[in-house]
Amino acid sequence: MAGAKELPIFIFINSEMKLLLDKRLVRFYLWVGVGYFLLGVFHTLGTYPDRFFPVVFNNMWGVVYVIALNFMLFEYTIPFVLRKRKTIIYNILLGILLLWVYLMLYSCGSYVWRLLGIQLHIYTALGLFTLNHVVENQMAYSTGSVFFFGIIRHIYNYVKLRQATQQLRIEKQAAELNYLRSQTNPHFLFNTLNNIYSLARDKSSLAPESILRLSKILRFMLYETGGKYIAIEQELKIITDYIALEKLRYDESLHINFNYDIEDMKQAIPPLLLIPLVENAFKHGVSETRNQPFVDIHLSVNQRRLTFIVKNSAEALPGEGGVKENIGLSNLRRQLELLYKDYDLSVLQGGSAFTATLKINLVSHV
Repeated sequence: MAGAKELPIFIFINSEMKLLLDKRLVRFYLWVGVGYFLLGVFHTLGTYPDRFFPVVFNNMWGVVYVIALNFMLFEYTIPFVLRKRKTIIYNILLGILLLWVYLMLYSCGSYVWRLLGIQLHIYTALGLFTLNHVVENQMAYSTGSVFFFGIIRHIYNYVKLRQATQQLRIEKQAAELNYLRSQTNPHFLFNTLNNIYSLARDKSSLAPESILRLSKILRFMLYETGGKYIAIEQELKIITDYIALEKLRYDESLHINFNYDIEDMKQAIPPLLLIPLVENAFKHGVSETRNQPFVDIHLSVNQRRLTFIVKNSAEALPGEGGVKENIGLSNLRRQLELLYKDYDLSVLQGGSAFTATLKINLVSHV
C-alpha cells in the first residue's frame, strides 16, 4: 500500500515536531526556574544578608536540580501514571511506588545533590546543622518547587489551550468565509450567463459586448479579489462595470441612479461585499418588474462608517409576509457575521419597491 511507503516519512515528521515541542518546554522550565531561583535568593538573603554570593550560587545549584526533577515529574511521570492501564489497582500501586521514589529524590536526592555541590566547591554550607535538619530544609525547598512549577505549568497549559482553541476558531471561520466567497463568483456567473443567454437567444447584437464586459469583470474577480481586502474604489469599479453590463439587457425605460459619498477612496473593505445587493436588485427586482423599472444605489463611507442603500422596483406582493432571502442575501449575511461585530443588514419590501440597507462600522472588523 502507498500508506506503508509513507510511514517512515510520517514518523520522521512527528519526531521532528516532538523535538520542537521539547525545546519549547525546556525553555519554559528554564524561565520558571529563573523565577524560583529569584524567590529562593530573596528568601535566603533574609536569613543571611551578608552572604550574597554564596546565597546566589547555592540557589543556582539547587534550582538546576529542581528544574530537572520537575520536568521529569510533570512531563513524563504524571502522564505515564495517568495513561490507561489494564486495572485500576495497577495504576494505584504504580502511583504509590512513583510517589515514594519522588519523595526520596526530593529529600535524600536533593541532599546528595547538595553534597556534590560542596565537593565541587559550588555550594557553600552557610551553617552547622544536623543531618535531619539539612534533609528537612532540602525537602522543603524541593517540594516547594513542585507547587511553584505545578501552578505555573497549569496556567501555561490553560493559556496554550485557549490559544489553540482560538486558532482553530479563526481557521474555521477563515475556511467558511473562503467557502462563502467561492460561492459568490459562481452565483454571479450563473446569473450573468443567463442574461447573456437571453441576448443570444434573441440574436441581439449586444451579445458579443456582454461577453466582453463579463470577461472584464471575471478578470477583475480573478486577479484583484484574492486578498482579504481591496480599496473601496475597486469595489466601486466592479459595481459600475456590472451596472453597465446589466444595462445592455434593458431599453431606455430602466432608470438607474448610482451615487456615492466617500471621504477616502483607499478605505479597505472585503472584496465583493457589496455586489450581491446590486445583483439582487437586477435579478429579483428589475427583471420581474413590468412597469417603470428602476434601481437607486447610494454608497457613503464617512468616519469609517459605511452605508449602502439599494432600492429597486418590485412587483407588489399580495397579502402580508416577510421577505424571503435568496442565496445571495443569506450568503452576504453570514459573511457579515464572520467579518464584523457592528453591522446591520435590513431588507424591506413595501408596495412596489424593495429596499436593502447595509450599515457597517468598519472599525469593528473581527
